[in-house]
Amino acid sequence: MSIKLITFDLDDTLWETAPAIVGAETMLREWLAENAPKLGPVPVEHLWEIRSRLVEADPGFRHRISALRRRVLFHALEDAGYAPAEAQDLADRGFEVFLQGRHQLDIFPEVVPTLEILAKSYTLGVVTNGNADVRRLGLADYFAFALCAEDLGIGKPDPAPFLEALKRGNADPRHAVHVGDHPGDDIAGAQQAGLRAIWYNPGGKAWEADVLPDAQISSLTQLPEVLARWG
Repeated sequence: MSIKLITFDLDDTLWETAPAIVGAETMLREWLAENAPKLGPVPVEHLWEIRSRLVEADPGFRHRISALRRRVLFHALEDAGYAPAEAQDLADRGFEVFLQGRHQLDIFPEVVPTLEILAKSYTLGVVTNGNADVRRLGLADYFAFALCAEDLGIGKPDPAPFLEALKRGNADPRHAVHVGDHPGDDIAGAQQAGLRAIWYNPGGKAWEADVLPDAQISSLTQLPEVLARWG
């Protein structure tokens, strides 16, 4: 059965995420030190306590990571003595600093050449639980759509994001495949929605789940060959 639609995870599939997050956190701390001196060096435990409290009160925050981060910042600033209006302003501006750092990442060198090849024959889309924006990374032209959990209100591995991707890509699940690094969110989630799933596994990890991925690759350059075999 030939493939018409390919959806991609972003974080740790098209780039390594951890260095960008560490850098963004550093940028945010430096910005807060200059612009919100009352906050001081807030213990990580306090931030996690705020986060846990917010998620417990509204489980939907699990899929709204940008809104959650803003809200944690707001409460931390308010706890430090800032009035609500000022705390909100600082939280909003601080989050934009974080988001800027979040997008200072190194896209894997094989990504653009592979997308250029695939875009000639397939409809490409994004299904992500993260808050990276392909428009800010110069990749938007390759994708017909980009779906994130924040916008949908629900994230992988729930079938809903994949089903929405099928609608956006005008494809039957038998003609669609998802590519991602996470065995649960990407592989199990896509398969439960009826898509094929390709496990991006550059580190050569052992597969531990009961249901195998439909294919496994260690580099995105292997994708065209895998898809050709299915075509």
